[in-house]
Amino acid sequence: MQKEHLALTAGLVERLIRDGKYAAAREQMVDLEPADIALLLSEFPEGRLPILFRLLPKELAAETFVEMDNDQQELLIRSFSDTELQEVLEEMYLDDTVDLIEEMPASVVHRILHHCDAESRRAINELMKYPEDSAGSIMTTEFVSLTADMTVEAAFKRIRRTGVDKETIYLCYVVNDSRVLTGLVSVRTLLLHDEDDVISDIMESSIVCVQTLDDQETVSQMFNKYDFIAMPVVDQEHRLVGIITVDDAMDVMQAEATEDMEKMAAIMPSDKPYLKTGVLETVRARTPWLMILMLSATFTGLIMTRFEDALMACAILTAFIPMLSGTGGNSGTQAATAVIRALSLGEISFGDTLRVIWKELRVAFLCGVCLAAANFVKMLLVDRWMMHNPAVTVAVAAVVCLTLLCTVLGAKIVGCSLPILAEKLGLDPAVMASPFISTVVDALSLLVYFRIATLFLGI
Repeated sequence: MQKEHLALTAGLVERLIRDGKYAAAREQMVDLEPADIALLLSEFPEGRLPILFRLLPKELAAETFVEMDNDQQELLIRSFSDTELQEVLEEMYLDDTVDLIEEMPASVVHRILHHCDAESRRAINELMKYPEDSAGSIMTTEFVSLTADMTVEAAFKRIRRTGVDKETIYLCYVVNDSRVLTGLVSVRTLLLHDEDDVISDIMESSIVCVQTLDDQETVSQMFNKYDFIAMPVVDQEHRLVGIITVDDAMDVMQAEATEDMEKMAAIMPSDKPYLKTGVLETVRARTPWLMILMLSATFTGLIMTRFEDALMACAILTAFIPMLSGTGGNSGTQAATAVIRALSLGEISFGDTLRVIWKELRVAFLCGVCLAAANFVKMLLVDRWMMHNPAVTVAVAAVVCLTLLCTVLGAKIVGCSLPILAEKLGLDPAVMASPFISTVVDALSLLVYFRIATLFLGI
């Protein structure tokens, strides 16, 4: 929903509620998608939220509830009667209920579990045993299962009887008496075959599946690779225990991408929206990394102190330090970003390290030569001639440009190798991104700069 449309609808609904025209307000909302209704309700003050939510039909209300943020969900749960809470929980899919429980305070969780039936509580407890970032933690146990000896007619009867509460019925999974996954069949396939055809003759027996303990980011990448709408999840004995649907995979993709962006910017990951995150919480997320980077930048100061005499002998060298540091940091960040993306997509691994470094070396050399040539012309034409600065000699320009070439080479190597090394050590490659690499490259560029200046200028 466009922001303009959202604002207009919110204003209209507010006027209708104020005038007591609840049926008309309900009509404005029921034709919207659940995600749009959740967004619409976020425009109203907290006092209006329970009233508007109660106007929605039961099934639509449950779908909208899933799309709301945690604060809104908690507010509604506390305002629900026991009957209302039970009705919402009955309409929610099991994996959504688990996600809700994981985000709520203990008092709310206790009330939710109290209104779940015994079978649902048992399934919820089983799902919550899986590690947080595993495939098992995002799967649902609500799927349609068939047996290989069923006919198409019997399969349709089972789908009609059991499919009403399943998250998806388009893909049906074929299991044996031990619940071992043996095949899958789509509703499309069933529709295109005769009623007396046997499932074992029409099912797909070559199945891509994941295990309960597989990393959820890997699972989301498989959805992208195979264009699946659902993925079966099996245990170590290849027994079917659940499925992951594409909407959950997309949530994982978004969460992982956000986490990587935050780590690349040296911010502690947060699962809250920006405007919902308090100032103090934001400070706590940013300060630790800023502190680490500030302390690590001390090395830059030590290097400059070490070569203080050289700077005094040729003060013009100081003017080009920001340019060298900035170019080096940008060069390293370019390489790191490309490598981190390739690692996340599974395009490269630790075994490709030498190939990656060799490629980045060639890229760095060509980029460095272009930058050095342009900078050499700029220093002599602009700094020396146009700005009448006699201290910018050909020798000084040569030192700066040679350092620039070396800095770009070093920055590209650091930028491409650190993320690969981090993944090998079991760390998140995104940690080795812009701020950290810039700090390392700053120190390296200064060391190279003063060594070259000492050698060529005799200072």
